[in-house]
Amino acid sequence: MKEGIDIRFMKRAISLAKKGVVSGGGPFGAVIVKDGEIIAQAYNRVTLDNDPTAHAEVSAIRKACKKLKTFDLSGCEIYTSCEPCPMCLSAIYWAHIGKIYYACTKEDAKAVDFDDSFIYEQIDLKPENRSIPAVHLLRSQALEAFRMWEEKDDKTEY
Repeated sequence: MKEGIDIRFMKRAISLAKKGVVSGGGPFGAVIVKDGEIIAQAYNRVTLDNDPTAHAEVSAIRKACKKLKTFDLSGCEIYTSCEPCPMCLSAIYWAHIGKIYYACTKEDAKAVDFDDSFIYEQIDLKPENRSIPAVHLLRSQALEAFRMWEEKDDKTEY
């Protein structure tokens, strides 16, 4: 076993994934740990909550941020039952989580019809060429919000 890794947390993430299946959700679980203590845990509730963003990792991040009263989870680690999808991976980076431990791979997920490869392919395309076309509008007007942010003295950086 590698230094710093506590398999109890991965076993809990896997247990949550199984609970997700039994509860009618998806087969994914996640646990966020700080200083050797579970801060938050969740399983996939996409179909239970009719929320496509209710993946285990995102749900656990939301719970951890609420509990710690911060949007910055530096010093935390996440244990997930599966390699994070693009949305979850992005959320983990935005939350500044320091390390990801995962059990199943994205190939394992693909084998049971949780295939994210099309999202990775779409990201590489120009916005107007994606399967959901993106139309660029009113940039100069929207840039005003960025100028306001840049000039704001009391902003909270993230």
